[in-house]
Amino acid sequence: MPNEGSYEAALRRSNQVHEDLKVNPGNYTMLTGDRPTGRLHLGHYFGTLVDRVRLQEMGVRTNIIIADYQVITDRDTTKNIQDNVYNMVVDYLACGIDPEKTMIFTHSAVPEENQLMLPFLSLVTEAEMERNPTVKAEQEASGHELTGLLLTYPVHQACDILFCKGNIVPVGRDQLPHIEVTNKIARRFNKRYGKVFPEVTGLLTSTPLLPGLDGRKMSKSYGNAISISMTAEETAKLIKKAKTDSERNITFDPEGRPEVSALLTTAGICSGRDPKELAEEIGMGGGGQLKRVVAEAVNGRFAPIRERREELLRDPDYIKDIIHDGNRRANEIAHETLCEVREAMGMVY
Repeated sequence: MPNEGSYEAALRRSNQVHEDLKVNPGNYTMLTGDRPTGRLHLGHYFGTLVDRVRLQEMGVRTNIIIADYQVITDRDTTKNIQDNVYNMVVDYLACGIDPEKTMIFTHSAVPEENQLMLPFLSLVTEAEMERNPTVKAEQEASGHELTGLLLTYPVHQACDILFCKGNIVPVGRDQLPHIEVTNKIARRFNKRYGKVFPEVTGLLTSTPLLPGLDGRKMSKSYGNAISISMTAEETAKLIKKAKTDSERNITFDPEGRPEVSALLTTAGICSGRDPKELAEEIGMGGGGQLKRVVAEAVNGRFAPIRERREELLRDPDYIKDIIHDGNRRANEIAHETLCEVREAMGMVY
């Protein structure tokens, strides 16, 4: 987690870029992505997918990487990875990502992007990588030993961002250290070899954090996440099993009643309403009425997205074509950038 001083500076820069985007969207290239470890959920949708679609429609050059290589930073298997990748693309399209406007590609299919790791690793120290708080948090969460791939995770992310000359990355506060590493690498490369890479700004999202059904962070591994791909029946069943508490009167109190408040927050974000107002309306209706309200709000919000998903699933060749085209375009960009890197380093023979 960045300290308050660096966070305030990052926030000011983010706000400046948000304002400039309204006037000069063509000056910006966005890179963001996901690890295909399972299905995307509501936290992904409200936390990043909505912003991606917004930037895409503003006219920003938008790029999404499906970071399949990064699955093995803390996992010992790639079982189901192909199915996860295909379903991730289906989710993107169903949520409004347009492959004509946004390049969608897979990490493993762009070798020249990954080749940037070699010069980039020479620009960071072991100590800088080891003290990255995100790496520490992910290692602790997985219980996995610190592999070389996990240790160099922030450098891989710098490759992802800089290969396409990305200069904005939508992030939460906890991801700002990755942006700091990327900027260190870009500045050090430019100083040592010549100007090739841009300065990168982390675009801080204003979307409130959507908690899981149990009040903790929404996560596939916690089993507290509502997936975008769930049916209305599956959603209602999962919400019905969510824990509340013994108090019948429903109130919004995130500290004192985390489970109840998490459900109210979900209903509020999905319906565009204040969770406190929803709590007052439910009142003595208890946990049963609360869960019905949440299920209706979620299923109402995601009905058109899920309908679009069903249409897309009927044409798997279309999904494969989108990935193949995105990989082709990404390889062209990576080749151009790597040629610039070699030229700057005097490695053209």
